[in-house]
Amino acid sequence: MSVGLPLPHESAALHVTGEALYTDDLVVRLPGVLHAHPVQAPVAHARVTRLDPAPAYDVPGVVRVLTAADVPGVNDAGTKHDEPLFPSEVMYHGHAVCWVLGETLEAARLGAAAVEADYEELPAIVGVRDAIAAGSFQGGQPTVQRGDVETALAKASRVFSGETEMAGQEHFYLETHAAVALVDEAGQVFVQSSTQHPTETQEIVAHVLGRRSHEVTVQCLRMGGGFGGKEMQPHGYAAVAALGATLTGRPVRVRLTRQQDITMTGKRHGFHAAWRVGFDDAGCLQALDVTLTSDGGWSLDLSEPVLARALCHVDNAYWIPHVRAHGRVARTHKTSQTAFRGFGGPQGMLVIEDVLGRCAPLLGVDPMELRRRNFYTAGQTTPYGQEVRHPERAGLAWDQVVAEGRVRERLAEIEAFNAAHPHTKRGLAVTPVKFGISFNFTAFNQAGALVHVYKDGSVLINHGGTEMGQGLHTKMIQVAATALGLPLAKVRLAPTRTDKVPNTSATAASSGADLNGAAIQDACDQILARLEGVAGDTWEERVRAAYAQRIQLWAAGFYRTEGIHWDAALMSGHPFKYFAYGAAAAEVEVDGFTGAYTTRRVDIVHDVGDSLSPLVDLGQIEGGFVQGAGWLTLEDLRWDDADGRLLTHAASTYKLPSFSEMPPELHVTLLPAAHEDGVVYGSKAVGEPPLMLAFSVREALRQAAAAFGPPGTSVELASPATPEAVYWAVERLRSREEVPAR
Repeated sequence: MSVGLPLPHESAALHVTGEALYTDDLVVRLPGVLHAHPVQAPVAHARVTRLDPAPAYDVPGVVRVLTAADVPGVNDAGTKHDEPLFPSEVMYHGHAVCWVLGETLEAARLGAAAVEADYEELPAIVGVRDAIAAGSFQGGQPTVQRGDVETALAKASRVFSGETEMAGQEHFYLETHAAVALVDEAGQVFVQSSTQHPTETQEIVAHVLGRRSHEVTVQCLRMGGGFGGKEMQPHGYAAVAALGATLTGRPVRVRLTRQQDITMTGKRHGFHAAWRVGFDDAGCLQALDVTLTSDGGWSLDLSEPVLARALCHVDNAYWIPHVRAHGRVARTHKTSQTAFRGFGGPQGMLVIEDVLGRCAPLLGVDPMELRRRNFYTAGQTTPYGQEVRHPERAGLAWDQVVAEGRVRERLAEIEAFNAAHPHTKRGLAVTPVKFGISFNFTAFNQAGALVHVYKDGSVLINHGGTEMGQGLHTKMIQVAATALGLPLAKVRLAPTRTDKVPNTSATAASSGADLNGAAIQDACDQILARLEGVAGDTWEERVRAAYAQRIQLWAAGFYRTEGIHWDAALMSGHPFKYFAYGAAAAEVEVDGFTGAYTTRRVDIVHDVGDSLSPLVDLGQIEGGFVQGAGWLTLEDLRWDDADGRLLTHAASTYKLPSFSEMPPELHVTLLPAAHEDGVVYGSKAVGEPPLMLAFSVREALRQAAAAFGPPGTSVELASPATPEAVYWAVERLRSREEVPAR
């Protein structure tokens, strides 16, 4: 059986040799390709009062300037029709108002610089607090509610209130946004796109061109990373390429530079949370009242479902009898913020982890004990009404981390170290993860696949998921080989494209393997059912015999996630197929003079069910954890409040985690005996949940900072908890300026 084998990524050799092809690599195979370059506005908010492309045509090599007047269909790149592809109103610094096509990229760049544009500058809102003060919101304002929060808070033994702010995060995938489009002799528009959602890219391109979906084919060969940043945002760039190709009759390439990608594309949503929380005498949570405000940027994009998932994860792994979680999306003059690994779940979960980390010393309870005693138990439901199945797995993962990581012994060692070192302190924290798996939008929980068996017994599979380095294709080959009972060498996988598997869901929500694997399994089961009774000593003989008997040797598979439902108006239902659990213990050391710190050791136990591909899953857990640690401790997006410019627009100004930030000891264990019923081969999703294991690093930093001050002091820690933020937290403790949460 191929499922469960620790196999390397199916394209690993191509990756390390540089032979793996990505969207922009395909340009060399297209003679006569034109290159696109944006004309970016130098202000955050303004009306375009004049746009004169004529001077661009004086630049040698410029072929065409694309403007709103060229759009034959709908001038919009969003699914909510609030994202003009060629805007008349600039909504963020760097907004592209038109695009120049040139024989070379340099000609297009010089042509873009020659385009003349005048702007009437308008007031801009850059910060989320400014948006709250101005009442600048967009979209719905949902509330998840259970019980009587006010009464519960009035009866609670201890009540605290506070605010929690967290920054966004730049995706910084290795491959920037790219698309290549051409029109064939039949008028079919063919788009190669670095997209997580080929069908939605197809639909946006079609409506911009005024065509039907069957006239547009989108293919995604592979992506050099996505992390959610290529779920919604590739569509406009694909539409620009397709529009240019239809107008010029030549292939058109759009490929953003790193600086363009960072300044023009959305990020993880930053959030502001205002909260009140109540505990009983035993330190058990009684009530939580919280308002979450996400920084949506200039348009809605995916902000509403991101907010919904944040509201549905504000409980993390904890039973809270009375909850009122209200959400709203701020409209600011920034890039339109978008999906990012975790999709709002990390932001919601960070709130409760911050609350517990700040309140534990005020309650006189060890933070580890406070967390552990508030875990869900069997039969309890989430604030939105879904029963929490297998809640014991959070406790099992937690207890295994504590035991295998020698957490109790190391805490004693840390206490001794801190007593002996007045200027250097260590901290250790353990945090849990409970993360729901399925799309918020129920209709997306479906997938298709196409499996071909050829007369020689070889197998070709197509599915609707996209490969972005996460190993989805590797798992799908394993699923097909296992379902058919064949060796891996007999199975090959074709690139994802909309004319093979239509109406695909995005490869997102950690559901790629669940959905597409089940669809492939369904197709394979259909083929095997047809082969029943067909004689032959080998697979090849049976296939040849079946062909001779005119038995169909290919099948279209389909899967829909059963048992889920969601009422978006009431914010209640059963939106998730299951929950993925995990726990992490992190130890850090902080320099009291500078706030600089190192992560000394991390222990992780994570629930992936019965792993389809253990090496792939281990890579996802390690990568997700490091990316989460980057968001929480290093990656600091900064905008200029005066003119709305993104100041951290390159690797030189935006700090990413590297090998130097990796702990010398990183122990990852897959939770044993964790079979999940009703999913493909008992496996569980692994893409997003590990990111939240990084809460342990932030909470360990809080513990280390607290060691510089008197016992029982509540430490407020900024997010990201950069060395600078840690330094100021320590300084407040030293000068006793720290004000405990009320």
